[in-house]
Amino acid sequence: MRNRIDPAGLDLKEVVVQVKRVSKVVKGGKRFGFAALVVVGDGQGCVGVGIGKAIDNTEAIRKGGEEARKNLIRVPLMGTTIPHAVDSYYGAAHVVLRPAAPGTGVVAGSAVRAVVECAGIDNIITKSIGSANKINIVYSTIKGLSSLFNASQVARNRGKEVVELVGSKAAAEIEQAAHRVQNTEEAQAE
Repeated sequence: MRNRIDPAGLDLKEVVVQVKRVSKVVKGGKRFGFAALVVVGDGQGCVGVGIGKAIDNTEAIRKGGEEARKNLIRVPLMGTTIPHAVDSYYGAAHVVLRPAAPGTGVVAGSAVRAVVECAGIDNIITKSIGSANKINIVYSTIKGLSSLFNASQVARNRGKEVVELVGSKAAAEIEQAAHRVQNTEEAQAE
């Protein structure tokens, strides 16, 4: 079971990826409603996604935001990018996430861009293959980001030091990032 992240101590920004009007055919005609796909993140490695459904679109967005706050994950960052490349699948959606050099920016479509920008990733190259369904693309991106490992986790599993895996310069970057995450978690606990 994964650790739940408390959204109360975080400064979360909310991005509405998609609002679509849906209808249900009943005996008396059609009943219209809205479904909203919402992504929230603090820009420092926490991101979550949720879907809200309601008769009114503002209520659907509110419900989606609440759902996203319940499903926050922590993304391991290496500076302003991800530690390694990852491919993820959700339904027919296939998303490829690759780390990029500083200055590259976010090379992504609208659905993937919303997730990675909310997570605080500034340099990344992505490709969405297969399905064009934004819901599946967003969930595939979240699945890929949650499957990332940072160098300290890999070093611990292999019984080695971080410096042996990535070198001294990258090890110093990783240590600084770990201190930032620890400071935010301590501030959140208070």
